[in-house]
Amino acid sequence: MRTNKITIIDTTLRDGSHAVGHSFTKEQVVAISKGLDEAGVDIIEISHGDGITGSCINYGFSKESEMDHLEAANKVVKNAKLAVLLIPGIGTIEDLKQAQARGASVVRIATHVTEADIAIQHIGWAKQAGMFVCGFLMMVSRGSPELVVEQAKIFVDAGADYINLADSAGYMTPDDVKARISALRAAVDLPIGFHAHANLGMAVANSLAAIECGADFIDGTCRGLGAGAGNAQLEVLCAVLKRIGWNIGADIYKVMDVAEDIVEPIMQRPQMIRTDSMMLGYAGVYSSFLLHTRRAAEKFGIPARDILVELGHRGMVGGQEDMIVDVAYELSKKK
Repeated sequence: MRTNKITIIDTTLRDGSHAVGHSFTKEQVVAISKGLDEAGVDIIEISHGDGITGSCINYGFSKESEMDHLEAANKVVKNAKLAVLLIPGIGTIEDLKQAQARGASVVRIATHVTEADIAIQHIGWAKQAGMFVCGFLMMVSRGSPELVVEQAKIFVDAGADYINLADSAGYMTPDDVKARISALRAAVDLPIGFHAHANLGMAVANSLAAIECGADFIDGTCRGLGAGAGNAQLEVLCAVLKRIGWNIGADIYKVMDVAEDIVEPIMQRPQMIRTDSMMLGYAGVYSSFLLHTRRAAEKFGIPARDILVELGHRGMVGGQEDMIVDVAYELSKKK
């Protein structure tokens, strides 16, 4: 049975980390998380852009420890739950133990849309430890509705509390979203969430489509800060949902203030749809590949969009960031 309440998850301090080169400071994390908590946001996600312990040469080093960030946020957040993202193979159960000890009560365990089975042991440990657990399927545009249902049921059987679908490439249209959310709603009895990217300008529209078809948990980021062209812009999403009558449990004016007064001043560039970020959506490429692709394009003197199209043709997925340089090199030789 659906309620009229939409649970808002802010991932500025996780997905937004991609857009600032993982350079958040403890002071910034405290200011943003405190502001979001006071605004009534339900869940605040804090991690490296590629999840806890994602700080490495392959994904990009963090300026400061996300574990320290989590601990600092936990001291000022009074009502919201703190979450972390964990990608099996990058983060481990031991890392998750440390995150819980520093204040995380929610974990979103993320896998590629075809690899839900690699999260079974992580979900099992988190449930036994008393955490609220999300099974997070990435790159759902690469999977049919039937495949999404099949993989989501692995999370269900493992004990997840809710299932989240992520359009990690910003590739989908509202009809694509409706097909997957509707199929999942008909097949499982758990709450469903949705995580959108704005590479084709569809993030808010796709989030609304997800809600219309049964999603109860919706992700967003202040000013849309995130990988690629960013995520669903939280303050816009909240305003739209409130305008059409959904109970979001958040003060939209306070959310706007956090976005304008705290997040915008620390952005390294405006979050907009540029040619290369648009090509992420067009070619169906993982959004966090953008900055790696820009650097490779500059190094080898070829257009970023050519690299992105080739990455799409090859079906590259998260974890293969090191292959971007190889692809750029090959294209430069052909040229």
